[in-house]
Amino acid sequence: MNPSELAEGSKLRHPSFGTGMILSVDGDYYKIFFYRNEEVKTLARDFEGFEIVEGKEPERPSISMSDIEKAVKNAVSELSEKAPLIPLGGRWMGGTVVLEPNDENLSVKEIPMETFFRKIVMVREKLRVLEQNINNHPKLDDEERIHLQQYITRCYGSLTTFNVLFAYKEDQFKGSGK
Repeated sequence: MNPSELAEGSKLRHPSFGTGMILSVDGDYYKIFFYRNEEVKTLARDFEGFEIVEGKEPERPSISMSDIEKAVKNAVSELSEKAPLIPLGGRWMGGTVVLEPNDENLSVKEIPMETFFRKIVMVREKLRVLEQNINNHPKLDDEERIHLQQYITRCYGSLTTFNVLFAYKEDQFKGSGK
């Protein structure tokens, strides 16, 4: 039995602290009650100086803190607002979108083309997520799904105006078409 894979209640001997019992297992560490000094110490599970006195195997697979961190990072990245890397057409790079009001007392608004394009791509991604949620919704019947799907298709159609910004045709918006 490997000393780094023991369950709570296992007894082991440490070269400096003597015999102790594992109180809890937390990721990469053991909390061990040492009998000689009657104190609890937190020690790395992979410490090579442990000698097993009475080993108990874990009933369930142990999950380390790094395993939990990786799972959370993966979940967050899947749900984050990061848009896929869709390239802006070369002729637009470095460009600016200028919104000029009719009222001379108001200032002109300039937006970097890359920022504007990224926001358009985010709208598309959110529409795709909405589409998936509609298709997988347990309480919607087929007629309701089709009805809501038509709104999304019309939104895509309205966004085809921005297709000139995309570097590749396959990334462009597609409406219902004729």
